[in-house]
Amino acid sequence: MMYLAHTAHWQFLSLLAGVLAWILIMTTTGMNEWRLWQVADMSVITSGVAWVGIWRVCFYSHALPKIENCQSISISDPFVPAEIPVAQVLMLLAVICGMAGNISAAVAMRIAYFSVQDRRNIRLVFVLAGTLYVLTGTICLVPLAWNMNSVLNNSTIDFTPEFYLPTAPVKQQVGTAIGVGIFASILIIISGLFFLCYQYVWETLRSEAPRGTRDPFSGALSQKFELPNGESRGIDNPAFYIEEVS
Repeated sequence: MMYLAHTAHWQFLSLLAGVLAWILIMTTTGMNEWRLWQVADMSVITSGVAWVGIWRVCFYSHALPKIENCQSISISDPFVPAEIPVAQVLMLLAVICGMAGNISAAVAMRIAYFSVQDRRNIRLVFVLAGTLYVLTGTICLVPLAWNMNSVLNNSTIDFTPEFYLPTAPVKQQVGTAIGVGIFASILIIISGLFFLCYQYVWETLRSEAPRGTRDPFSGALSQKFELPNGESRGIDNPAFYIEEVS
């Protein structure tokens, strides 16, 4: 059986990119800078800017005991718009799905680089890794696009008094977290596509011959016959024989 290590270099780079994208997705999930609210009343929010994330709201103030003040946002808070609790759930799901994709991709690369004899699951792990990567990026893009649309439409949030924030800001801006998340989502989707396009997997899928009887790269068939004692041996290719000309 031929070695596959030289056929999976792009997939190895995709694994590294997938791990990097997964780390960026986790970073995006925990960041506060999803929305930047600019407020007119700076008596409490002395910086004039508040950071609205999916887990908490933070701002700087010299009028309160703490310089940096943060209030947590719960999924059960009645004033929270739908895109924030949906983002909380989907971003956590994307982190879990991305971790599963990294594990599957690592197993796929181990089979391609180190397994010579047992490759029965190579089709499964490469397709599984690619699917999980693409699914992770798609899940992540949904809340990012939804929250970015809310910012661009200057949507309001009816914060309770303990947040010290007005219902509507003077101006909203898309935060750094959304930009980082979109980049990570695109990167992990591209990584997944490289795994799904791995040549050995799709050549194996197109092969109609039983496993072990067709070379997935050349498409050549190897014929076999059984000996009387039950053993099987391959028939040599006639092209290798040289006939003597008398």
